[in-house]
Amino acid sequence: MPLEYYLVLSALLFTIGVIGVLVRRNAIIIFMCIELMLNAANLAFVAISRSLGEANGQAGQVFVIFVMAVAAAEVAIGLAIIVSVFKHRQTINVDEVNSLKG
Repeated sequence: MPLEYYLVLSALLFTIGVIGVLVRRNAIIIFMCIELMLNAANLAFVAISRSLGEANGQAGQVFVIFVMAVAAAEVAIGLAIIVSVFKHRQTINVDEVNSLKG
């Protein structure tokens, strides 16, 4: 398959993630959309890495490993914050939780 197909799919997934972040108000869904955007970037890294050939092929995969590590840390900290906010406010709607003072 040509590189353009992978990049178009990556751009489509990234766009869906951006729209989800901008439109949705549920914090869990916003985090899922952020993960979708990170995975779209990972797909682009791997596709470009593969198209460059075997000599430079590992560079994109190394970037993907770093992005996945950052995503795992973001999920762990983000979900801890969401659980804490839910305990105090009884909601995870980002419009209703407008300050972290408590």
